[in-house]
Amino acid sequence: MSTWSRPVIVLLCGLLLLTIAIAVLNTLVPLWLTHEALPTWQVGTVSSAYFTGNLIGTLIAGWLIKRLGFNRAYYIATALFALATAALGFEHGFWAWSVWRFVAGIGCALIWVVVESALLCSGTLRNRGQLLAAYMIVYYVATVIGQLLVSKVSTELLHTLPWVTGFIVAAILPLVFTRITASGEGEEAPAGRMWSMLRRRSARLGINGCIISGILLGSLYGLMPLYLSHQGMNDSAVGYWMALLVSAGIIGQWPVGRLADRYGRLLVLRVLVFGVILGAVAMLSNAAMAPALFVLGCSGFTLYPVAMSWACEKVAHHELVAMNQALLLSYTTGSLAGPALTSMLMQSYSDRVLFVMIAGVALVYLMMLLRKADRHATPIAHA
Repeated sequence: MSTWSRPVIVLLCGLLLLTIAIAVLNTLVPLWLTHEALPTWQVGTVSSAYFTGNLIGTLIAGWLIKRLGFNRAYYIATALFALATAALGFEHGFWAWSVWRFVAGIGCALIWVVVESALLCSGTLRNRGQLLAAYMIVYYVATVIGQLLVSKVSTELLHTLPWVTGFIVAAILPLVFTRITASGEGEEAPAGRMWSMLRRRSARLGINGCIISGILLGSLYGLMPLYLSHQGMNDSAVGYWMALLVSAGIIGQWPVGRLADRYGRLLVLRVLVFGVILGAVAMLSNAAMAPALFVLGCSGFTLYPVAMSWACEKVAHHELVAMNQALLLSYTTGSLAGPALTSMLMQSYSDRVLFVMIAGVALVYLMMLLRKADRHATPIAHA
């Protein structure tokens, strides 16, 4: 299958619509709950229900794809997400919203595993980096579009839910006109494959990279606005700097993906991790914020697809779905644990601990990459 085949294009089109809906809901659901005068712990619990759903969806995705195939699994995931979104307008209260956000989390995780796995199965050793770069570009561009829509249209609950649900339903249409297939899709595999992927020594650097990426991005998404706000910036200034951070990630995806395909994942991973450390140290030293945030965003936001490509090169073609599950589970675990630990340290010591934590975990991963460099040939050599 060519790099930009019809299945790849329709997958990315569906992802664009779905990610816009995800971005809008992730921003507005906490605001809607706050307007209902719910206590902070209940707002946080509803958010946690969504991420718990992500974990459950990740765990069952491989079984669903194996039984039903990519297309039907995608339809079911999208239908779950649409149902859970529409239900927010018919049921009110803490418990009802927790349940429906949990269901939405399951649907979103299924969508991510289906799309990422289909792209990986569609690609080859030489073009997977470009495919994953395109995936991340679409994801981040859609996230920015979602945030712009939030700032431009009415954010009333009953005004927003109809068009958001419409976006989700429309995301089903591209896959109606094509069938996503991959060799090995229907092959038998031993139970618990995902857990065996997590224990595979040859892919450990990629799995660890996804955990580190989850810690980095979870901390940047969740705690960078807090840090900037505590520096005395207003909401518009915080939005500007966060937009710069995400835009740097978008700009870096394509060249980093091509470099990884050409020169090997290991070299690019080492450069990216060094860039993360450099950007975090620059933020600590009160250097120029714009270049520091650009380096941090460009390096941090491109780490996940390169680490994923590394791990997926270490498994057989029919094991790609299971490996993708393992990687997404690793990323989600890191994105949950990183902000929780970092926020406690920031509260106990200083807001600058955010960048100390980012530099520290990146340094640990860099030591792994340097220590095992002599044991891993660059993938392009095998090609």
